[in-house]
Amino acid sequence: MNPEPPPAEHSSPARRLRLATLAFPPAGLWLLWCGPANFWRKLFGTLGIGLFTVIYAAAILFALHKFTGMRFEMQGRPIPVPTWQVTDYARLEKARAEKAIPAIAKPTVTEAKTKSAPYWTDFRGPKRDGHYAEQPINVDWAKSPPKRLWKQPVGAGYASFVVADGLAFTIEQRREQEAVTAYEVETGREVWAHSYAAHFQEWMGGEGPRATPTWHEGRLYSLGGTGLFRCLDAATGKLLWEHDLFAENSCSNLFFAVAASPLIVADKVFVLAGDPQGRDARMLIAYDKVSGSLAWKEMQDKAGYSSPMLVTLAGERQLLIHTAGHLLGVSPTDGKPLWRFPWRVEFDNTIAQPIVTGPNRVVLSAGYGTGSVGLELNRNESGFAVKELWRNKFLKNKFTSSVLHNGHLYGLDEDILVCLDAETGEPRWKDGRYGYGQVLLASGHLVILCGDGDLALVQALPDRHVEIARIPAIKGKTWNHPALSGGKLLVRNAVEMACFDLRP
Repeated sequence: MNPEPPPAEHSSPARRLRLATLAFPPAGLWLLWCGPANFWRKLFGTLGIGLFTVIYAAAILFALHKFTGMRFEMQGRPIPVPTWQVTDYARLEKARAEKAIPAIAKPTVTEAKTKSAPYWTDFRGPKRDGHYAEQPINVDWAKSPPKRLWKQPVGAGYASFVVADGLAFTIEQRREQEAVTAYEVETGREVWAHSYAAHFQEWMGGEGPRATPTWHEGRLYSLGGTGLFRCLDAATGKLLWEHDLFAENSCSNLFFAVAASPLIVADKVFVLAGDPQGRDARMLIAYDKVSGSLAWKEMQDKAGYSSPMLVTLAGERQLLIHTAGHLLGVSPTDGKPLWRFPWRVEFDNTIAQPIVTGPNRVVLSAGYGTGSVGLELNRNESGFAVKELWRNKFLKNKFTSSVLHNGHLYGLDEDILVCLDAETGEPRWKDGRYGYGQVLLASGHLVILCGDGDLALVQALPDRHVEIARIPAIKGKTWNHPALSGGKLLVRNAVEMACFDLRP
């Protein structure tokens, strides 16, 4: 009598299927559908292999995270992506030692003074509008690409640079400390670092402070990610005065951290303190710029992420301030609102700067499906009236702000460059992918720091898209705005920083 055949589950094909699935689930799936099983067994087997694939992939990702330092990073899209471009401060210190760059120099006045008056001393330039007009720049990148002067590691965060007296200032995360830092523009050498215990982190944007410092008359005003507001001597890094915005003004932090750069107007420095909690809490705080004493505080609105701007609209000098739900015109004298316009963005992400397009006109833009709107401000008997001129979704600034040139707006619609007629909002063209980067205007051209760290130069033309060149600059996700002073372009992200010579 012949022996009975072995059970199906112990047969050679079944073992091969199990081994293949354990080793590489797609191979197991291929063997399953090539095998003799009927359709329903194959269907249920596919579901089982699919569930195992989820566990298999999770185990691989965990191993990569555990043993190779891989991290998951939000880069603008809804789905996070794996990356190894994450700041490692121990590696930063090692790189400094290898390059003979001192970690912290003694607080002495730098010898790298420049003869020209400070120019790029505010976030996005003198008027916070992304315009560079100090001198012409090299626009022939195809034949003569910008020369890189230096590149080195930097701590985490989304701040940009401001520049004065031969120094570039920023704020960065160094392990469990925030550090306000000063670097020589010519060499990248660290001149001083003012560090203190503070660490902000959230899972979508990562760690580090968000707000760019402000330089004014030899003082540096810095707002950290946990609401610590400090005034430093810009030459030495010496602390002059400080305030804890959250504790002193009964405010809480924003989800992505306070991000508005301090603004100097006359003898005051204005700062946004986050989300007011309680009847007596206020968000717009004015301090004496020299002594740091409180002048006044106003507004119970929750702050937005964009920075306040000093502008003149309809003949009135005023502050433009984004809150979580409105754009407001505010008196710089006492902080009283002059007018307000409802502007709601999903997750309260009012990030892009307002764009003044005429004597009484301003354009707002936001991502998350919001789009843009053109406004006109006019005086009436009761004060000001705001009229909506146009609204569309052709320009959605997500983590960036647009620039105005010859009556046209140039900016990133999510990650694609577009040109709009500023008066009507009508699109002129849409072309070129630059990631979730930043745009500034210089010599009739758009200098674009791309979302992946590349630099691109595009002509600011209303009738067509002309990219002159694109060059590598720094590596990794780059949402930080570039800074341009004395013809030198400073770029950074949460990992690297570099300086390029853009002089003709």
